[in-house]
Amino acid sequence: MVAHDGSVDWYPVPDLDSAPAFARLLDAEHGGCVELSPAGPFATSRGYVPGTNVLQTTYTTDTGVVRVTDSLNVGSTGRLPWNELARTVEGVAGEVPMTWRVTPGTMFNTVSPWIQDTEQGPVLRVDAVSFGVRSEALGECVVGGQEISGRFGTTPGSQHLLAVVSTHSEPLRLPTPASIRKNVDLTLDMWRRWTDLLEYDGPYRADVERSALTLKMLSHGPSGSIAAAATTSLPENRAGTKNYDYRFAWVRDAAYTLHALLRLGEQEDVHAAVSWLLRLARAQSPQLHVLNRLNGAVPGDGTTVYEAPGWQGVGPVVSGNAAAEQLQLGVYGDLFDMVDLYVDGGNVLDAATGRMLADVADRICDLWRRPDAGMWELPEHRHYTSSKMGCWHGLDRAVHLADVGQIPGGADRWRAERDRIATWIDENCWSAARGAYVWYPGTDELDTSVLLHAISGLDRGPRMSCTIDALREELGTGPLLHRYSGMQHEEGAFVACSFWAVAALAHVGRQDEAVELMDEMLGRGNDLGLYTEMIDPADDAFLGNFPQALSHLALLTAALTLEDTGRS
Repeated sequence: MVAHDGSVDWYPVPDLDSAPAFARLLDAEHGGCVELSPAGPFATSRGYVPGTNVLQTTYTTDTGVVRVTDSLNVGSTGRLPWNELARTVEGVAGEVPMTWRVTPGTMFNTVSPWIQDTEQGPVLRVDAVSFGVRSEALGECVVGGQEISGRFGTTPGSQHLLAVVSTHSEPLRLPTPASIRKNVDLTLDMWRRWTDLLEYDGPYRADVERSALTLKMLSHGPSGSIAAAATTSLPENRAGTKNYDYRFAWVRDAAYTLHALLRLGEQEDVHAAVSWLLRLARAQSPQLHVLNRLNGAVPGDGTTVYEAPGWQGVGPVVSGNAAAEQLQLGVYGDLFDMVDLYVDGGNVLDAATGRMLADVADRICDLWRRPDAGMWELPEHRHYTSSKMGCWHGLDRAVHLADVGQIPGGADRWRAERDRIATWIDENCWSAARGAYVWYPGTDELDTSVLLHAISGLDRGPRMSCTIDALREELGTGPLLHRYSGMQHEEGAFVACSFWAVAALAHVGRQDEAVELMDEMLGRGNDLGLYTEMIDPADDAFLGNFPQALSHLALLTAALTLEDTGRS
């Protein structure tokens, strides 16, 4: 994560969920960073190289202009077996004095970085991670106690390179500057080729492309999983009472990612995501964990709290997520939705997976009657409306998979229980007084996650239309929506909820209102088109972890739904 001042303030290696050696984002004094910027005052403009996740930042000073390109590199055969952050510098106009510094942090006050002098130059050691600094035309390198730094100047057309290469618990590869520059070109080409595969020519092309590229950056290549966000502990309110670690793979995010990528015509990541989820489901059956580590391992119990100040001093800084062991019934609907979309895309399940899914469908028939933690991972177990809707969706898709011969088992039972759930929802979860589906039976409170079941197809009629109005009236501020009743006083508005409302409006036939809401929301990302978890309606400040996969997934769902319903 690159700040406007040119500092890399968040960079965990070797994986996104690793302990971050560069974490000034959460520990301003001891977190560590990779600085590169003009030595004097400057103005900044930035954007991604079109069709890529390679960032270009232009700095304008009183004496000249310089351009910095930031790339997380791949190699000639794909993913590199080491980590390689390349920062190339180009003098554009005039002369600009520049400074740079590579200073690892303490991994939230758990380790102390040190420098080893080797025949190939200084190597930074942080716990089991080794960092090498590769440079070209950066002036004399100054080696300090725990950092490497330098100063240089640019002239029109001058070329410079600062690269940080790293490995974890293995020898350190030190590539030449020429090979690093070659990898920047390969990375640009890789992103462009991937983006060219996306099949979307609707009115929101730029936003769809950026969201798809963001999800690709959040994916874990070795396993096929996708992280819910790139960060931990960015607060959901300014009091710091809601700081969580989102560097895990949620089943629901995997399902929504598949839905979006299938619609966009992507194939390789779709297969990887399906295979990853089904491997987990077979290993964990019949109890499917809500979230897992990116490598597929089950998270440990509870969370670890570190002695670090947090973002702008708003702690705590935590690692781990206790939601893995929760019962969330909606996850079963997400699983079957993912498999159903994959099969309808022209693919075939293996026999072992078919048998496993039949067992899971039988389990839903029993489980749906139990209270659960709901989609929002709450400590109060209740009969949440959206959880029952998720069970309905899972059985509905199981029936379809059985009808097309993909899974064996008791489709008659699944069909009967599906209809029984629909009747239960109709009799217990609709409030004529509120004119809406309520959060759970016996309350007048509301929950925006029921909007997902306009998308699933459970209800696209008058009741869902009335529910949208009730939600926007009680939980809305302009285009923004809070998650459920009472959250207006505890946290920011949840970005994904607004995009769910766009899709729901389109599905109930209110296309013009859906387009209007979509247009209002699309201006609320940052200057690069990236979306956070939450936005404070009072001042549009970002809250929560960033960038948030669910926000971008909901944006994709909204855009694709508008295109589909607009044609029908």
